Amino acid sequence: MESWIWVTLAATVFQTARFMLQKVLATGGLSAAGATFARFFYSAPIVWLAAFLILPDWPDMGPKFWPYAIAGGISQIMATVCVVLLFQTRNFAVGITLKKTEVLLTVLVGIVILGEGVSWTAFAAMVLGVAGVLLLSDPPKVEGQGLLGLLKSRAVVLGLTSGIFFGISAVTYRGASLEVSADPAIRALATLACVLLVQVVALGTWLLIREPGEIPRVARAWKRAVWIGLTSLGGSYCWFVAFTLENAGYVFAVGQVEVILSLLASVFFFHETISRKEAVGIALITVSVAALIAVT
Repeated sequence: MESWIWVTLAATVFQTARFMLQKVLATGGLSAAGATFARFFYSAPIVWLAAFLILPDWPDMGPKFWPYAIAGGISQIMATVCVVLLFQTRNFAVGITLKKTEVLLTVLVGIVILGEGVSWTAFAAMVLGVAGVLLLSDPPKVEGQGLLGLLKSRAVVLGLTSGIFFGISAVTYRGASLEVSADPAIRALATLACVLLVQVVALGTWLLIREPGEIPRVARAWKRAVWIGLTSLGGSYCWFVAFTLENAGYVFAVGQVEVILSLLASVFFFHETISRKEAVGIALITVSVAALIAVT
């Protein structure tokens, strides 16, 4: 397999571990924004130190770098907050799978922003994955009947919203990294360092104004939150390298193997149960992942 596939698979392992930790923090006294801030707060210093030590000279950046980096950083904050809120409405595996609407949405965003598309075969496999996502929404618990009631479900709204924001962040991260004049590893490190600066300042300012006591709570939760930062660091760097090497739509498509990892985490770590309908939905997602790997 090509190198970007291996890097993407590594990113999914780190990301699953990070979301597991975030779920614990979200139910352990931190708000959704606070749990999101923890991942940036505890990973940023390590990235900045690495950039300082590894980059003797800061690489040249194109004029579109900062617009892309800022758009991506803010979009990822919004997406992560949606995911943390999603964990409070559905179980772990279903929450991650609903988030996976980002795969199809990233393709559409990529066409609009960067003019990058995917093959029709890959797109068909992604549509199959969306069918699996719809099965995971648990219609009996939503208000109303049929598709309209389904779309009004809080879990579905949060999942779709997070997917849109993750799609925007992935595409703009790729756009930012392509504006850096360096090899892929350096591009990823420089872009990640700048994006984390945007996120720490933006979300930190929001918390100081709207939730003034939340940053001290994040600091007091350091024994658990620091692991969010470390897993976030590993996952973010791998994602950024993958985005530098390949179309963001394909990267997220292969990254759907995270669904399988989240299912294992849901059952073995959180002792949650998966209904028959949810199992069918996850099976469709799994088939979609296999097809996408075969055609990329």
